[in-house]
Amino acid sequence: MRIVIAGGHGRIALRLERLLAARGDEVAGIIRNAGHAEDLRAVGAEPVVLDLESASVDATAERLRGADAAVFAAGAGPGSGAARKDTVDRGAAVLFADAAVRAGVRRFLVVSSMGADPRHEGNDVFDVYQRAKGEADAYVRGLDSLDWTILRPGALTDDAGTGLVRLEAHTGRGSVPRDDVATVLAELLDTPATSGLTLELIGGSTPVSVAVKSVAGN
Repeated sequence: MRIVIAGGHGRIALRLERLLAARGDEVAGIIRNAGHAEDLRAVGAEPVVLDLESASVDATAERLRGADAAVFAAGAGPGSGAARKDTVDRGAAVLFADAAVRAGVRRFLVVSSMGADPRHEGNDVFDVYQRAKGEADAYVRGLDSLDWTILRPGALTDDAGTGLVRLEAHTGRGSVPRDDVATVLAELLDTPATSGLTLELIGGSTPVSVAVKSVAGN
């Protein structure tokens, strides 16, 4: 399977790329900074330099053509202002979804945020971020041409993954290691029956494969 990941140098994306490459998938990571290319090669991914804040839908679709799945794992990151929350967390997600439709890539995963809501109130940067993520999620949900799954992790940590999670439509607040987020994403890619679901993810007591199969069966 060929998988293209937006935000290819992110801390979740690098973990996911390593997992997918290790199991034999062909992985490409879209990055804005060419200086990050070696980090992607080190985990077995092909670096694709493209700035999703300024790229066209056509140019992005060319990078997606021939892929079996696409994952939007990009984000403006901590320390960025409200303007980039809109251009990356919303704008780039919308662009990437439109490009997937144009390229004929149906399977589409989004790494969102717990609490994302286009009607989220407040004017702090985090409020803008939650609105931007919520608006992007709503846009993706409206695209019939995509078999989408939206994953909303709780507070992210760099603790070692446990492989044990709670994955449901509503989990309540909690934290989750980035390792486990990547493992869940890899499992979701293999489980098309999760298409059309928006799922929250925190640490828990259920093995990842069992948790994904459980939501796929609901």
